[in-house]
Amino acid sequence: MIQGVVNAAYEAVVTLPLHDPQGLTRDIEAVIDTGYSGFLTLPPVLVDELRLPFAYMGQAFLANDAVIDFDVHDVTLLWDGQPRRIQADATGSIPLVGMAMLDRHDLNVEVVNGGRVIIQARA
Repeated sequence: MIQGVVNAAYEAVVTLPLHDPQGLTRDIEAVIDTGYSGFLTLPPVLVDELRLPFAYMGQAFLANDAVIDFDVHDVTLLWDGQPRRIQADATGSIPLVGMAMLDRHDLNVEVVNGGRVIIQARA
């Protein structure tokens, strides 16, 4: 189970431990975004700091019909107590957890400032 909290801006936030290629762990706070279908976004500055390996170029179609290109990088994170290797989109200014990351999990959010966020694997 992964637990987090709803912040004052009504964002559901969880802390995720990321592993860089050298094996060092860095905790990040990520906002759950149910409108994002990918796994995880990471700000390009953080990707550079962690020296994450490049995987490929990605492309997204935004709600305003704009198209953006971005780098995609390999990263390992601790997810529900287990290391999980995924590909993170290097875009935006804050880390986002998307629906692909939540696949086969239940998400419960108490939508009040300080409310609990619980992500639990489906039995």
